[in-house]
Amino acid sequence: MTTNLINIIFGMKVRQARLEANMTLSEFAAACDLSPSYVTEIEKGRKHPRADKIMRMAEALGKSYDDLVSIRLDPSLAYLETTLSSATFQRFPFEEFGLEPGDLITLLTRKPEKASALLHAVVEIARRYDLQEEEFLRAALRSYQEIHENYFQDLEEAALAFTVVTGQKYGLTDALPLSREVLETILREEYDYLIDLEAIARDPHLHGYRSIYVSRKRPYLFINAALRDCQIKFVLAREIGYQHLQIKERSYVSTPNRIDSFQQVLNDHLAAYFGGALLMPRQKMLAALQAFFDLPTWQPEALLDMLDTFDVTSEMLFYRFSELIPQFYGIKHHFLRFHEVEGNYVLYKQLNLNQLIVPSGIGLNEHYCRRWLSVKLLRDFPEPVDGRPVAGVQMSEFVHTRDRFLCLGFSRPLTLSRSAKSSVIIGFRVDAELYNAIRFTNDPAIPKVYIHETCERCPLTPEQCSDRAAPPTILRAEEAATARRLAVNRLRESVS
Repeated sequence: MTTNLINIIFGMKVRQARLEANMTLSEFAAACDLSPSYVTEIEKGRKHPRADKIMRMAEALGKSYDDLVSIRLDPSLAYLETTLSSATFQRFPFEEFGLEPGDLITLLTRKPEKASALLHAVVEIARRYDLQEEEFLRAALRSYQEIHENYFQDLEEAALAFTVVTGQKYGLTDALPLSREVLETILREEYDYLIDLEAIARDPHLHGYRSIYVSRKRPYLFINAALRDCQIKFVLAREIGYQHLQIKERSYVSTPNRIDSFQQVLNDHLAAYFGGALLMPRQKMLAALQAFFDLPTWQPEALLDMLDTFDVTSEMLFYRFSELIPQFYGIKHHFLRFHEVEGNYVLYKQLNLNQLIVPSGIGLNEHYCRRWLSVKLLRDFPEPVDGRPVAGVQMSEFVHTRDRFLCLGFSRPLTLSRSAKSSVIIGFRVDAELYNAIRFTNDPAIPKVYIHETCERCPLTPEQCSDRAAPPTILRAEEAATARRLAVNRLRESVS
């Protein structure tokens, strides 16, 4: 057990004993001849007092010295101890959300037995759905991005400053798109990189990786030559981000198969954000966005042309949309990336500023609505022509809430797994602001489709939906439960 955890448990026991003794913090501090601020530090787990002070505290609380210093908690609080000692708790980035473990302890000790039961329930849910620590850390990153509306001014300024200062030397300020050769030259000349595009291809065990970084006196960057040229450029631009932002704790392979800390996840995001801002400069992207939004009708070629202008993938483009649109247009959105593997549809990545109901866990045992544009792009659209993805649009309306979303999307085969396909969509909540911002929202040619969360929860009849992949089992179970509840109420009212 770590020293930090011992301090936390000791502080929790002191605070709980003080509350049970009906003593205010000031009264307790005076009885122990300690300052209130020092007692606060103890209760929050930041400090551990010397033995003589613990003796005074035990006497004031009517406890024995051994009882107070014991790391054992009452049986009813056992799950608190289990949770506090878990790697997830120890590594969760409370400070990024304006908290620290001591603040959480203060909340938990107000109703410790109920808190213990709640934590036990959370642990059981995590076990039931086989949630890994990495998923918690990724979820924490998504929450962090959503709190900031996925826009980071300091990174925008860092990318702009790099372009102005270092970029002028290499022509980064010239016309788009940026060239791969320039990015490689910057890494070699400014950061002394060695770049290898052959080693990954020689080892079949490495074919699934986009890049591998080896930290040496001269940094090594191995890149998978099977990637498209625009994907290699993003790897290079992100690597410049790591170096320019002086990031040390990072993933060494892409896509990472291991996450050691939240800082690693966050740093990878910061470098990727910088790389995207380098390839798609803010002002040029905003100008392209405005021209696209000003179109009176939906024109997929205009969206495809933006891929060519910046020479990026569909995911890079939509993710850049997700960074700039909330900030400069005030439009809420959601970003979804789906993969289709052997007929199964898997939610691979999401960012949800719309608070859209898209629980990723349902993909384990329920069928996502086949009418979502994300899925339709994978099911119904033809294979890409000349390497360009297929673009699509849809006005989606949820059956139960009547919320409407204008969704734009792309689909294409995965570069490193040609038997699988990927779709990315960005969806905008339809309101007055959207009609003002995106002129083609009113285009009558845009398909209008009723959707739901999953087939198992959907009330649409077979006549209303021919795309159903499973019967509405959960909906029927909920209806049966409602009927039973109403029957119980009627019976109670009949005898009152």
